[in-house]
Amino acid sequence: MEKFEKLKGIVAPLDRSNVDTDAIIPKQYLKSIKRSGFGPNAFDDWRYLDPGEPGMDNTVRRKNDDFVLNQSPYDTATILLARENFGCGSSREHAVWALTDFGFRAVIAPSFADIFFNNSFKNGLLPIALDAAVVDDLFKKVHAKSGYKLEIDLTSQRITTEEGDEIAFDVDEFRKYCLLNGLDDIGLTLKHADDIRAYEQQRKQSAPWLF
Repeated sequence: MEKFEKLKGIVAPLDRSNVDTDAIIPKQYLKSIKRSGFGPNAFDDWRYLDPGEPGMDNTVRRKNDDFVLNQSPYDTATILLARENFGCGSSREHAVWALTDFGFRAVIAPSFADIFFNNSFKNGLLPIALDAAVVDDLFKKVHAKSGYKLEIDLTSQRITTEEGDEIAFDVDEFRKYCLLNGLDDIGLTLKHADDIRAYEQQRKQSAPWLF
């Protein structure tokens, strides 16, 4: 998993509440478990005017020019700004994979669905919950200037605006540690690889019939 320390990037405004995981990545794309290749189909029903299916050439599909992620410079955004209850609906981890494969490293919203929130940390995506009034102010800034950027410092847990204002955010210490060090569940386990091997050798000697 890629480490998350500091990020400065363009903010894409998705001014919608209750964005569910089926909107983030529709059900027909859930057949793969590779964690990659989902970016072109993130928000598929909103980005394209034609129905999509796995394996289609998305470059020949008609795009919805009114959708924010089809507009420059938001098609290269790394920070997504949304409204409350982002990531609600089903528990599909593919939703996070689609966002990260598109290029997003952080999502800012007043609130998140619990399972999506947990899945984000496990896949290197930083979900930041801020007061609704703060998010509303950020939307005004982003709408006022195309290509508006924010800088996120996970170590200090601060967001810095283009105006120089700082916004503090909360994050669980263990999840923060994992993001800073690029550790998912597998990575955390492998940190104890020597202990695991030693235990297996000890078990082979003490209970050889198990092997």
